[in-house]
Amino acid sequence: MSSELPLLLETINFAAEKHRNQRRKDPDATPYINHPIGVARILSHEGGVTDIEVLQAAVLHDTVEDTDTTFEELEAMFGNKVAKIVQEVTDDKTLPKQERKLQQVEHALHCSHQAKLVKLADKLYNLRDLNRCTPEGWTAVRAQEYFVWAAQVVKRLRGTNTALEEKLLQLFKERDVDM
Repeated sequence: MSSELPLLLETINFAAEKHRNQRRKDPDATPYINHPIGVARILSHEGGVTDIEVLQAAVLHDTVEDTDTTFEELEAMFGNKVAKIVQEVTDDKTLPKQERKLQQVEHALHCSHQAKLVKLADKLYNLRDLNRCTPEGWTAVRAQEYFVWAAQVVKRLRGTNTALEEKLLQLFKERDVDM
């Protein structure tokens, strides 16, 4: 992977520039870039994923959804495969929130293996973050509802990565959420 390191660093730099003014909704207003880097780290460190394009897509997974980035821009800079994975995990922000959440559940089953990996790691990061602290403006009920919804998505991603799925299952058990 050492020959791919400059490519991964370029990807991280791109995402950091795009997310530079964004913050997470936690009480510390953590820099947003911590999230996509954390998703890639989960894939690599905990999921054993070494596919550079999957790791790049993890770093870039929120750029189109949350910044002015386009899929065409991602394809030009990082290639068709990375852009396609990002496209598979990107919500359509023109839809109402509930419809987007429903679509995530429905589309999870039909995603490529690479996109499923990114989705698993993204959910794992977000659920751990929710356990660490409740986002500004969220109630305990809303946090629990997020866990229930995430379990519906993860259920459709089963068979993708045993290590990540076991960690997610443990989080759901701790919250008494069936999967």
